[in-house]
Amino acid sequence: MERGVAANVWRLRATGGHRERRHSPRREDGDRDMVGKKRGGPRRLALSEARGASLVLLYLLALRALVHVSHRRLLSQPPAAGPRDFSAPRARGYLDNITAIGPRPVGSPENEVLAVNYLLEQIKAIESESTGAHKISVNIQRPTGSFSIDFLGGFTSYYANITNVVVKLEPRNGAEHAVLSNCHFDSVPNTPGASDDAVSCAVMLEILNTLSKSSEPLQHAVIFLFNGAEENILQASHGFITQHEWAKSIRAFINLEAAGVGGRELVFQTGPENPWLVQAYVVAAKHPFASVVAQEVFQSGIIPADTDFRIYRDFGNIPGIDLAFIENGYIYHTEYDTSDRILTDSIQRAGDNILAVLKYLATSDKLAKSFEYRHGNVVFFDVLGLFVLAYPARVGTIMNYVTAVIGFFYLSKKVIQPKTRAIHNLKKFFTAFGLTLISWICTLVTVIIVAVFVSVIGRSLSWYTHFYVSVFLYGTAAAANLILVHTLAKKFFYKNMNEQYLGDLFFDASLMIWSVALAVITQMGLCSAFICALWVAFPLLTKLVIHKEFSQKGATMKFVTMYMLGMFVPYVYMMYLSWTVFEMFTPIMGRSGSEILPDVVLGGFIVVMTMILSSYFINFIYLVKSTKTTLVTLTAVFVVTLILVCSGIFFPYSSDAANPRPKRVFLQHMSRRFHDLDGNVVKSDSGIWINGFDYNGMSHITPHVPEINDTIRTPCEEQAPFCGLPWILPVHFMFRKNWYLPAPEIILRSPVHFKVLSRELMPQNSVRLTFEVSGPSHMSLYVRPHEGSTLSAWSLGDGAPVASLGGDYFVFYSHGLQATPWHFWVELTAPEKHSDGIVSLAIAAHYFFGEDQKSPQLHALLERFPNWTFPSGWSCTYDLFVF
Repeated sequence: MERGVAANVWRLRATGGHRERRHSPRREDGDRDMVGKKRGGPRRLALSEARGASLVLLYLLALRALVHVSHRRLLSQPPAAGPRDFSAPRARGYLDNITAIGPRPVGSPENEVLAVNYLLEQIKAIESESTGAHKISVNIQRPTGSFSIDFLGGFTSYYANITNVVVKLEPRNGAEHAVLSNCHFDSVPNTPGASDDAVSCAVMLEILNTLSKSSEPLQHAVIFLFNGAEENILQASHGFITQHEWAKSIRAFINLEAAGVGGRELVFQTGPENPWLVQAYVVAAKHPFASVVAQEVFQSGIIPADTDFRIYRDFGNIPGIDLAFIENGYIYHTEYDTSDRILTDSIQRAGDNILAVLKYLATSDKLAKSFEYRHGNVVFFDVLGLFVLAYPARVGTIMNYVTAVIGFFYLSKKVIQPKTRAIHNLKKFFTAFGLTLISWICTLVTVIIVAVFVSVIGRSLSWYTHFYVSVFLYGTAAAANLILVHTLAKKFFYKNMNEQYLGDLFFDASLMIWSVALAVITQMGLCSAFICALWVAFPLLTKLVIHKEFSQKGATMKFVTMYMLGMFVPYVYMMYLSWTVFEMFTPIMGRSGSEILPDVVLGGFIVVMTMILSSYFINFIYLVKSTKTTLVTLTAVFVVTLILVCSGIFFPYSSDAANPRPKRVFLQHMSRRFHDLDGNVVKSDSGIWINGFDYNGMSHITPHVPEINDTIRTPCEEQAPFCGLPWILPVHFMFRKNWYLPAPEIILRSPVHFKVLSRELMPQNSVRLTFEVSGPSHMSLYVRPHEGSTLSAWSLGDGAPVASLGGDYFVFYSHGLQATPWHFWVELTAPEKHSDGIVSLAIAAHYFFGEDQKSPQLHALLERFPNWTFPSGWSCTYDLFVF
């Protein structure tokens, strides 16, 4: 047995001749002596690489399996629905009938007539079977209005004669206050819109049916809004909340939406403020799924989407709850969004939750005085779908700061003891702290380099159909890089230090990082700081519990087991949350535009998750004898995956009938005419304008349709607003790469008519131009004041023009049936000399349905696209005028 300088010394006691065992003082910094042997105490167990790596891997896989079961669990035992219970089969009947109508874009007979008539028939049937406890009132609203919104860089919306079907269920003697439930029955063009949002309307019909048969009267009214123009950027909800007479009685709302097809419905927005609404969901929801993290991510604008929640919040000043289906976003807004892909259990789950919450709100005393309960924000999150924890944000702030202070106090006490070595300990602590941050930065840089390389060679989105590829490619690269940095530090920088001491040191460094993050994020006012609190409180508590075992015996199996059990809560919640994040964001990468490198985004997410999940396992690198086998294995997996990705074996898209992953492409057969100041046509052309929705552009389409290639990239008409292209929405900054295939001019049966009604000189050197436009249900207006001119006012929105990104002005117009011509005026302040005019104004007309939708040339081209694509096409015109 080895003995060092610090071996036990035996001596005879002066009195009685007894032997006494005496230890030399232990060194706290873990330094070795000159011959490299440990100072102080008996030799402690080191953790073998095979055991350490296996335990960590099995631990993470077990948590992953638990999270998988939690996310896939819809209903353990679907209840047998009675006549007064929510029935998913009945709701499915509604859903099947709505989607059988076909695509329902605003203005189409399918949306304005067939869907409306079906809803009215079902409501009438429900009313005929209702009990005497309630009365049902039905109203058809066709509002006209305008508003500006800062979504997609900012634009103005105008709508005319769109459709809302409004139903009020109230006690026989009436009700002063109401809760609103909102869905929309319109869909984007060329899609059946089962999840977005026919299933929500089907759920609402069944909830109306269930409540109407109850013999117990509600305290407040429930208003069901089946709105017919949400896909037109929230127009119908604006028309209802700003113009309908029932809107004044609404004190809270529930908005039902979709960002995917089926699965569980996530509460991703609440408020603003009004913690009592979250509490209502906590108490009433039978199958909770909610996250304040999702709320803060969504409201940050990272996700290019919005819901009617914004309209009710901003224009109605009403608090509410926003729910959405988030599973399988790959087929959201595609032809695959059909009713058969939505599980009956998913419908039952949503119906149980929404019915319970609506009943709770409609019988709550707080609803009548909702404005008195605005007591700040609330922290809320569900625990594996079992229950929801919710508490006021101000309480969370106190808890967070207390937790951070405890963490800092523990660390400071460790550093300054013994006082004689405080400076020495502090240097080593901050060295470990800095080394951990450096390892994270190196890992992030490495993965981004790999992601950029994959994108440059044309292999972007290789993981889109095979998500595990991203884990094997970027996850292994991140883990290997992280381990390598610390292994090199251990071998060269810490070669004379005790492994146990190093393990302790790097645990403290991770604790310091999380404590700092907790304090900073709390100071920023983000409710998501509770996550950092979990990563401080539970590891610190675990450390205190197992400290004796670790200090006496080292990295034993008992220590490792207790350590992992103590870390269970933060680790399982982070994996649960990360699953939700990846389920939402991965499909979005297939529709995020041509400018964002999806591999960089996803690789960045994976690095962040690797850093988080490894933060309290970094110390294991210093506790194990070696990391050679682990590094070789991770590197081998990374290299093999990279070679396979570069070879193109992982095709991004899939036409698998059960689980499609289509590539999205928009094709617009357009005719353009550019007029000069005298009204003469100076340029005209016609062709099919093509936009791919992801970074890969047309590279995968070219082998199937050779004429669509990079030689026909669309040029920008610099003198025209929005490059002279007929954007349906102001998303030009997301799609800078597009293609233009020359084609014959389209012949329209219902062309757009545009004319100037008047020119008026106004005070202060201003000119007012009044126009009249008539055309299809969807049109876009683009305005660009010339140099020296200013667009000072117009008849749209609140009268103050809102510029889009780039400085041009965008107006989105839509109408329902039998709309009168659109009249509007713009007022410009102009210099006295303006020989080239003061403003360029363009109008684009979009034909989303009917006989003008697809020209023969467009139809023929669409037929040539491969079956793993979702090509959505329509005809349009673009006319530019100068005034």
